[in-house]
Amino acid sequence: MKIDFTKNNDGLIPAIIQDNVTKNVLMLGYMNQEAFDQTVATNKVTFYSRSKKRLWTKGEESGNYLELVSIKNDCDNDSLLVQVRPKGPTCHTGTDTCWQETNTQEYGFISELERTIKNRKENAVEKSYVASLFSKGINKIAQKVGEEAVEVVIEAKDTNDNLFLSESADLLFHYLILLQAKGFQLENVVQVLKERVK
Repeated sequence: MKIDFTKNNDGLIPAIIQDNVTKNVLMLGYMNQEAFDQTVATNKVTFYSRSKKRLWTKGEESGNYLELVSIKNDCDNDSLLVQVRPKGPTCHTGTDTCWQETNTQEYGFISELERTIKNRKENAVEKSYVASLFSKGINKIAQKVGEEAVEVVIEAKDTNDNLFLSESADLLFHYLILLQAKGFQLENVVQVLKERVK
């Protein structure tokens, strides 16, 4: 890997720290050649501290190390994307990230949909289909998931891809409602799947 530490007079380049699993950005630090070499040698992310004027391994005092997974160089060879497994909060203030965000897994639109379902459950409005399902109870929600699953199977045996995708969307939507009714989210199911990987 060719890294250009000479572009700045101080020999430092920015290192963007990203959680390898959630893909959330945790912090920004600076590395010189020595900090980079120590990071690679120890598998613990090390920076050059501009305030302390020395190498600084993240977590050397708190124990909240950043375990190295990979390092990628950008197209100009003068900044790094460092993917890590954080061992505790990253920010010195005790938060997960230096932007005071929670380092949780997001699934894009699916996570937004889960939040909408939760909101409809907790703040029921009269014309909400989701709220009406929750008001009918777990049996009705489970029954609806079963019905949608059967419709997916039927459409899978046919050749109309649009109907198959539409029924698949209905199944996923109702399954997310069922998860909420049981007090879970998609992340709980993903965790079970991760634990099954050998």
